[in-house]
Amino acid sequence: MKLAHVETPVAQPDVAGLRAPAPAADPTILLPVSRPKLPSADEILPYLRCIDDARWYSNLGPLATRLEEQLSHHFGLSDRGVVATANATAGLTAALLARGVSAGSICVMPSWTFVASPHAARCAGMKPWFHDVDRQTWALNPDKVQETLNRIPAPVGAVMVVSPFGAPLDMEAWQAFEDRTGVPVVIDAAAGFDTARAFSIPTVVSLHATKILGAGEGGFILTGDRQLRDRAVGCSNFGFRGSRSALVPALNAKMSEYHAAVALAGLACWPAIRSQHARIAEWYSQEIARLEGVSLQPGYGTGWVSGTTNVVLPPGVMARVSRHLRERGIDTRSWWGNGCHVQPAFEGYPRNPLPLTEDLGTRVLGLPHFPDMQGTDVARVVEALSEALG
Repeated sequence: MKLAHVETPVAQPDVAGLRAPAPAADPTILLPVSRPKLPSADEILPYLRCIDDARWYSNLGPLATRLEEQLSHHFGLSDRGVVATANATAGLTAALLARGVSAGSICVMPSWTFVASPHAARCAGMKPWFHDVDRQTWALNPDKVQETLNRIPAPVGAVMVVSPFGAPLDMEAWQAFEDRTGVPVVIDAAAGFDTARAFSIPTVVSLHATKILGAGEGGFILTGDRQLRDRAVGCSNFGFRGSRSALVPALNAKMSEYHAAVALAGLACWPAIRSQHARIAEWYSQEIARLEGVSLQPGYGTGWVSGTTNVVLPPGVMARVSRHLRERGIDTRSWWGNGCHVQPAFEGYPRNPLPLTEDLGTRVLGLPHFPDMQGTDVARVVEALSEALG
């Protein structure tokens, strides 16, 4: 007897059940300080189909490799000089390990940074030493750091230089510092996709959702030194270098194919993304210029773009200004707080005097900045800021 063929229904995913309940929105906040926008599902779909076809989901897969190649080309390298990582914090740790730092040695870094910087140093077995920044750049000054090296009683294994909110750094000066002192340098350019440059010194960029080029989570190490790049690959992959033996201290910092898919879709749209942020910077530069006693981050609006806008307020008014803007439905953020040295996880680590860091921590306020922001939104923010200061 011939049996009738019966189609077995395929269970469909309960998409609604996968959605986490949204937190209750604050009805008074109409302009968030950040509202990331990643590539759409349609833009990512072709890359997801590549994953389905290859059935390769991680472990240096074809999309991660393609991303490394495209980023290398973006930064003007003829050879692959990029290592894709799971996130920028892991990338910083891998970059330090690739530089051969000794466990227990000092990592000189600014306190004026996000806490990921000292966390990465600790994960590499180092001890942060917090240093003040330069007033004109908000970044470390190589000459001042060299003076500090002579006063640190313990071995210094590396200097971590931070690009403040994506601002460009003087890479030639830091290369000269490394040549003079012999102390390895690593660049934390988490927000610096637009300003990063390929030097032998490794630069680590974040692809977090809040950054100008986002993958949800992710990052990469950029270097023009092929040998250093190869070491960074091993330090991001359990210490494996051509075998299944762990040859060097390492971690698992590899980027998944799914995050590479989002990053590739975003990179294809980079010119449009950059234009959106440049337009916001132009609006803020024009509007803030009419306020007395308020300034933008040094260099902001001079040709480079970032995913944040920070203003420097007069002393003693930050709490009042932030409260007034919230009452007007405008969110703000003190992105780096009062510096890493006051965070409980790091308050016991050695440091230089930090007068500028402590000043910036009480005066720098992040204003709303997101890709689909309009000129009327910026005008509204600055008008409320003017009212708060009036």
